Amino acid sequence: MLPRTAARALTSSSARYFSSSAARRTRVAVLGAGGGIGQPLSLLLKSDPLVTSLSLYDIRGAPGVAADVNHIDTASDVTGYAADQLDHALDGVKVVVIPAGVPRKPGMTRDDLFNTNASIVRELAAAVGRVSPSAHVLVISNPVNSTVPIVAATLEKAGVFDPRRLFGVTTLDVVRAARFLSTIVGVPPENTPVSVVGGHSGPTIVPLLSQSPYGKDIKGEEYDKLVFRIQYGGDEVVKAKDGAGSATLSMAYAGAKFTHALLRGLNGEKGVVTPTFVKSPLFADHGIDFFSSNVELGLNGVEKIYPIGPLSAEEQKLLEACLPELKKNIEKGKAFAA
Repeated sequence: MLPRTAARALTSSSARYFSSSAARRTRVAVLGAGGGIGQPLSLLLKSDPLVTSLSLYDIRGAPGVAADVNHIDTASDVTGYAADQLDHALDGVKVVVIPAGVPRKPGMTRDDLFNTNASIVRELAAAVGRVSPSAHVLVISNPVNSTVPIVAATLEKAGVFDPRRLFGVTTLDVVRAARFLSTIVGVPPENTPVSVVGGHSGPTIVPLLSQSPYGKDIKGEEYDKLVFRIQYGGDEVVKAKDGAGSATLSMAYAGAKFTHALLRGLNGEKGVVTPTFVKSPLFADHGIDFFSSNVELGLNGVEKIYPIGPLSAEEQKLLEACLPELKKNIEKGKAFAA
């Protein structure tokens, strides 16, 4: 048993992370709950007071994960569903989080995952469209720049696509940017938020350090190294795990953080703004209809898409490198869906 002071500290920390004034709670499904991201994500969502119940689905292992996390002393109920129970897992859910897919290994890019993960995501999206067409869908499965357009096209074919309810989870880029900047300037990460726009792979990730009071003075080689680390932080983890996986724990944290932000908005909290990859008009003149920028979350999901704001000369170059690559990724997803 934890000492009383330690238990109080743990409870206080959890309350701060998941704090919200909203009263309603919501049923959430995790598709891919048995995997490296799905298991810790399920654990974190079990701790979220805005989650009424969790439906955990995977082709293997989900009932075991559900039995495990269901012992945690929070109010939500958890049910695990086997491979042939996807429709049951989706029945009545308001939010669907999709981390399903294969992880990266050393030498692999997110695009290398495309063929396997694209098929998985398309199948899951078809089930969402069939069973829970009004659910909000959060896509973690990589490559997000391509899988989100696949989900959109699949839901369009089913006649149920609502762009306000589809999100690519790019929160890990935001989490990394805050953490990496904080280590440079010696300030806690909660005080060093950085907006990250564009997409969710390599050169499509554009951190707007000039818009941060702590990031705007980072220049030269230090700036280049920081940007590179934000863009390719996933490679750092893949290399360190030496073939044993990719960024699963930090991605689960980021996925839970974005899910909680969405739940706050769905429950009526005002001013919930965070970057996410959505159907966006910001670069429609470049033939790009999905883009990550600051989005206000509310009762309908996407309430407002904010422009990216003023850029430094360095950020303008990053954006110019981002756009053609992002367009190619999006078109790859659309071609697969077609």
